Amino acid sequence: MRITQGTFSFLPELTDEEISLQIDYALGQGWACSVEFTDDPHPRNTYWEMWGLPMFDLHDAAGVLQEVKACRAARPQHYIKVNAFDSVRGFETMRLSFIVNWPDEEPGFRLTREDGPGRVQRYGLSGYASDRPSGERYRSPR
Repeated sequence: MRITQGTFSFLPELTDEEISLQIDYALGQGWACSVEFTDDPHPRNTYWEMWGLPMFDLHDAAGVLQEVKACRAARPQHYIKVNAFDSVRGFETMRLSFIVNWPDEEPGFRLTREDGPGRVQRYGLSGYASDRPSGERYRSPR
């Protein structure tokens, strides 16, 4: 199962050149880029761990791509995404976010159903990855 969150999520994996073009676009709009990673890609997990600080003063895509590559080297079995933040007053929000790295193995999610009083049914998602502790959720196949 492939996680499909963020912009470009239904497209094939972007090459570094294509990632650089998207970063160039974001920087051209005046948006600040940042890199984040996680081993828990649950759709409601919006707070991924930051790789360094947001790059508010950067104007070259090569600098952001360098941070992406460093994060990939340090966390090869994690999800990694690039965010582009618009700090213009009135917006002050994420304008672009896309995943640039996936683990080799993606265990997926299970749908849980809870029957309540009467005919009430509640549904929820839980990731198979969360069965293992943080840091051990994705391992390279040996």
